Amino acid sequence: MIDLIQYTVDGALRGMLYALVAMGFIVIFRAGRILNFAQGEVVAVGGFLIYTFVSVPFLPGLINSVLGPVPAWLSICISLLVALLFVILLGLLVERIIFRPLIGQPIFTIVMATIGLMILLQGLMIAVWGGEDRPFPYLFPVGAVRMGPFTFSRAIFWGAIISIGVFGALSYLFERTRWGLKLTAVAEDHAVSQSMGISVKRSIATAWVIGCLLSAWGAVVFLNGQTLTFVAGSIGMIALPCALLAGLESIWGAPIAGVIVGVGESLAAAYLDEYTEGAMSEAFPYLLMIVILLIRPQGLFGWKIIERV
Repeated sequence: MIDLIQYTVDGALRGMLYALVAMGFIVIFRAGRILNFAQGEVVAVGGFLIYTFVSVPFLPGLINSVLGPVPAWLSICISLLVALLFVILLGLLVERIIFRPLIGQPIFTIVMATIGLMILLQGLMIAVWGGEDRPFPYLFPVGAVRMGPFTFSRAIFWGAIISIGVFGALSYLFERTRWGLKLTAVAEDHAVSQSMGISVKRSIATAWVIGCLLSAWGAVVFLNGQTLTFVAGSIGMIALPCALLAGLESIWGAPIAGVIVGVGESLAAAYLDEYTEGAMSEAFPYLLMIVILLIRPQGLFGWKIIERV
């Protein structure tokens, strides 16, 4: 029984982080009706940018030379903020150069553009950082969180807790603030939003910035102290079932779907992988996604569009 609870809670914590990456899919889709298949690669690029500015001695050395000797944690925080600025720049460039010219184009064209972006980012990561493994810095303390007989990874545990706060902040942004309501209006209908004086282009750019920042936070948690390669982008293919399961417009649907996927994956790894040579835990998110979409195509909490004829 203790093992079952351990697997369940561990899966739920990991599922919250899947939901965090899935939220990048949702925010971008809500504003631009773009299902970004390159979201996982954005996570990996964010990871490489954070690695570059935190681990490579140049920026910490520059900080110490300008500000004088500073505590290590402060140097890491400043380096992390600089990396996040570059993540924001990445989101703005991708939206401006690739997707803004595609506004109003058929959905197939936009989907193919996201696949092209995925391949482009993979190539850029290899060209800039190479294909070898790199040690991602420890941005969370090393060790485990122990609660009675249960043990959890410290990075996963605190990452999941902080992610709940992120979901709450995004929910408040989209549902309670004037700026967020404008983004929601853009998600409903671009033409109507423009007629109301809302800048669709600016809203979509904002959504890309938020999506990239969410991906960067996912990189911080998932890669903490791990090996970093361009293959880290595969996390996007695990988060995609969470986004589709939740419904591509639902903020709070993402953590619920993430917990479902994470717990199912964890239990499948514990009890079924030994009979399937490790395949069931990898296949579970996609099997669940197909079943749900066959029953409810808009996902568990997606908007059901009703049109009058």
